[in-house]
Amino acid sequence: MKAYLGLAITVVSVFAIAIDGCHCKIVQFIFGDSLSDVGNNKYLGRSLAQASLPYYGIDYGNGLPNGRFTNGRTVADIIGDKTGLPRPPAFLDPSLTEDIILENGVNYASGGGGILNETGSILIAFHKAPAPVLTVDAEIQRFSLYKQIELFEGTQELIRSKIGKEKADKFFQGSRYVVALGSNDFINNYLMPVYADSWTYNDNSFMDYLMETLGAQLKLLHKRGARQLMVFGLGPMGCIPLQRVLSTSGTGGCQSRTNKLALSFNKAASKLLNDLSSSLPNANYRFGDAYDVVDDLIKNPSKYGFENSDKPCCSFGRIRPALTCVPASTLCKDRSKYVFWDEYHPTDAANELIANEIIKKLGFLRVDKPEPPSQEPAAAPSPEEF
Repeated sequence: MKAYLGLAITVVSVFAIAIDGCHCKIVQFIFGDSLSDVGNNKYLGRSLAQASLPYYGIDYGNGLPNGRFTNGRTVADIIGDKTGLPRPPAFLDPSLTEDIILENGVNYASGGGGILNETGSILIAFHKAPAPVLTVDAEIQRFSLYKQIELFEGTQELIRSKIGKEKADKFFQGSRYVVALGSNDFINNYLMPVYADSWTYNDNSFMDYLMETLGAQLKLLHKRGARQLMVFGLGPMGCIPLQRVLSTSGTGGCQSRTNKLALSFNKAASKLLNDLSSSLPNANYRFGDAYDVVDDLIKNPSKYGFENSDKPCCSFGRIRPALTCVPASTLCKDRSKYVFWDEYHPTDAANELIANEIIKKLGFLRVDKPEPPSQEPAAAPSPEEF
């Protein structure tokens, strides 16, 4: 469940755009974990990675849970808004149709998912939950990146049936792609002794395994038409509240080994993206790294207008870790002053900072006419406050 996130986009009209003869909009296809999930896991009834209870979504739309693992928007939401791209709905949204896909794209991100198929496999409840599982095997309770690519391939078949192969190929080649996974492969796999990977590999060999797998996945996406693609880097995941409270140091500080793994991942993934951009035809693959700014935010929150960077805004009183935000939780007084929403995930305010850093580093431009910037969520009242 966690991670941080991480297309040089030319200025073209997103409305009624002709992509080499295809009268199509530019849309996004998003592959990720809980940092980008917009509702897929709420249809996976036995998944323990859920954002379906209050107070998730309290500062988004009507204030009700919508599947996002934060109080407001995700990093991908904000980047899309600020670059003029529509927000893609969840793949498992029952209202998803071919027309909606052509207008908005699709988000396949799934809480608990990772680059590796085995990642997050213990995040499953042993009781039967009432939420429906739509169009996927009943035993699958989180989508790994390979599974998300498989679902994307099914989406492509639908669009080809709708508009024909030639137009569909041009539509997918003109779309934008975001891949934002990796933290679960450490926090919910390699760093947990219940997983075989934790004793099968060492730090270096596990990183090689991850990069080999990610490289094969990105090549597969290229084969399926992805030309403009961005991979989000990892943040200092050793500093999320959960990692702090589980620290063996007893000081509540960041876990240095976990942060070093994040930095190693970012270095290796950045090189991988550069190599793929050079070797794959017409590929513009970029790496979005916000590690430094998030690290500085955590160390110096007041510098960025925050007050707390080590505890979750939504917590279960003094019981730590709470793992998830629930109706019985207590909320902080000012959600805009907290870096973390729950034990794993940033607040809307922190996501805004992360998104702005990625936009600045990669020099993103809008794909449509300039519009007012993405609006911050209107603050809903806290049901309980410290």
